[in-house]
Amino acid sequence: MSKSGDKEGFKTIAQNKKAYHDYFVDETIEAGIELCGTEVKSVRGGRVNLKDSWCSIIDGEIFINAMHISPYEQGNIFNKDPLRVRKLLMHKREIMHLFGLVKQDGYSLIPLSLYFKGSRVKVSVGLCKGKKLYDKRADMAERTAKRDIERTMKERFKR
Repeated sequence: MSKSGDKEGFKTIAQNKKAYHDYFVDETIEAGIELCGTEVKSVRGGRVNLKDSWCSIIDGEIFINAMHISPYEQGNIFNKDPLRVRKLLMHKREIMHLFGLVKQDGYSLIPLSLYFKGSRVKVSVGLCKGKKLYDKRADMAERTAKRDIERTMKERFKR
């Protein structure tokens, strides 16, 4: 007997592609997010932006900052501030583990994606270390080389 929350339906709502460009992602953690009703309706419509968002740990709780959820059009007085700080739902020991790494090793907590897992909204949070400019250039050169190889292979085997 399975519950409705146990469904294996994953539906990606938003991704933070800039995070993969600016950071090395060492570890990813799944967390729930505390939303109000109109925010969930807006999330279902895909009106979310994770581009410049980050996570902070305050008093043993983890929060997501600067995540933009557009106000729901039919929400009128029930709409919340689009950029409000939202609480993430994780176990205390996971939060303390992340807190130790962030304080010691110079890591940052960056939201990577927002998705539905069954009927619940989840956030994939990455434990990230910043890239230097030369790292970004090396990644771009590697991507370009890989694309060129794929293109030439496709042309060669097309004949």
